Amino acid sequence: MNSIEEPQLAPPGAGLPKPELFIARLIFAAQSRLGNRDSFNAHFTRERQTIHQLVATGNPAAAATRVLIARLPGLEDSSRYWSVCMTLDHLRIVNHGIARTISSLSKEISPAGQASTAAVKPNPTVDLSVLDAYEKSCDAVLAAVSAAPNLNSRARFTHPWFGPLNASGWHAMAGSHMSIHRKQIERILHRLASADASSNRNGHA
Repeated sequence: MNSIEEPQLAPPGAGLPKPELFIARLIFAAQSRLGNRDSFNAHFTRERQTIHQLVATGNPAAAATRVLIARLPGLEDSSRYWSVCMTLDHLRIVNHGIARTISSLSKEISPAGQASTAAVKPNPTVDLSVLDAYEKSCDAVLAAVSAAPNLNSRARFTHPWFGPLNASGWHAMAGSHMSIHRKQIERILHRLASADASSNRNGHA
């Protein structure tokens, strides 16, 4: 499944097509406004559980195999050639970042620096040993939320696509981000299963 030459994709951090980004901003703004601590936690936990089930039922031997998938809404072009393990590694990185951001903003402290989609790309050689670290990153998000006395902070930290968000906004982002990459894992697993089925048919031809 790994090709000798990687596909030519847009560079990390290139973002989304403008019409798609406009719609994504409207949807996220509505979700953020209508949700609350409990609903955001429930969304995040559902996606976490689904990802756990997907990984558990997938082929462990193929988890580190990179496959090219069609681009999903909300997914940068540069992220289309990942493995299941790379997707988990990306979630690990982002979840820890979100946890730190929620913790700071809930204390009315704006984190230093800036968020960047290019800075959170995964290690292409990562394997299933990342699974435990990924689960701990999920725990970190929930712990940061639990420890926050007030998520409707005045302090903001800017998301590269959605602008300045308070702690509640970043909490909403956690589940939405998990949802995008859960769909990515589903597509990766589908491609891997299709390749296995094709290989088996050819082997018995």
